[in-house]
Amino acid sequence: MKYIRSENGGVVGIASDGARDSIRFDGKGLVRYRSMDTNTIIIIIIACAAAMTGSAALYFRHRARRSRPEEFDLMEGHDFEYYCAELLKNNGFQEVEVTKGSGDYGVDILAQKDGVTYAIQCKRYGAPVGVKAVQEAYAGRDYYDRMVGAVLTNQYFTQPAVEAAQKLKILLWDRGYLEDMAEEYGTS
Repeated sequence: MKYIRSENGGVVGIASDGARDSIRFDGKGLVRYRSMDTNTIIIIIIACAAAMTGSAALYFRHRARRSRPEEFDLMEGHDFEYYCAELLKNNGFQEVEVTKGSGDYGVDILAQKDGVTYAIQCKRYGAPVGVKAVQEAYAGRDYYDRMVGAVLTNQYFTQPAVEAAQKLKILLWDRGYLEDMAEEYGTS
């Protein structure tokens, strides 16, 4: 055992010769400290490096995914509707039906999941989706007597569309939602 002395010669701590523990006086009382050995420090450094590498890999994967068009970005409107219907089926929706092209009252897909009925408007756009799609889903939900109206798109929504959807209680399923469904079932 050895004593740790201050500059003026007073004892400020006690250290054991064989252990990695020490007791030091911090001005308020005695505090027990445990120093780390070299192996512990190396393990912590490796864990931090692995976490940083994993984060970087996720970032670059996300960035690459955004920079290239997905299969659904290149589809025609009606093909996109059938593609979305298939994704919904794979995601547990039942009784999924694509409506006829014209006169569909703003709804492209009718579906059901967990006893809840849906009227879904699909929009394959090259720019953010606006209020009109939300209005179509709202009108179609009521026309088809469905519990929930939704807009599913390969893009994102304008702020006015988000505000209208909140007011009209319409779900907005954006590109991220679509990519997640496609990735989960390997159809992207």
